Amino acid sequence: METGPPELPPELPPVFRDESFSEKFLRKTRENPLVPLGCLCTAAVLAWGLVSFKKGDVQRSQLLMRARVVAQGFTVAALLGGMAAAAAKARQ
Repeated sequence: METGPPELPPELPPVFRDESFSEKFLRKTRENPLVPLGCLCTAAVLAWGLVSFKKGDVQRSQLLMRARVVAQGFTVAALLGGMAAAAAKARQ
């Protein structure tokens, strides 16, 4: 008869109480603060680019639309990095 460590039950996912939208938003922002930052930067660059386009400054508008794409890429990378970090934390 082998005596080894007892088998542990499978880990259950965390259960969160009923949260309001603002509570959930704050919790998610604390878990991965770069995603909301990236969203804000993307929206700001987009708005600035649209204003430049409306004023007729085509060169600045094109530059800002390229900057918007970079900001969106940063946001997606932050989202994926946060998901990877959460998965690695769950494995521990």
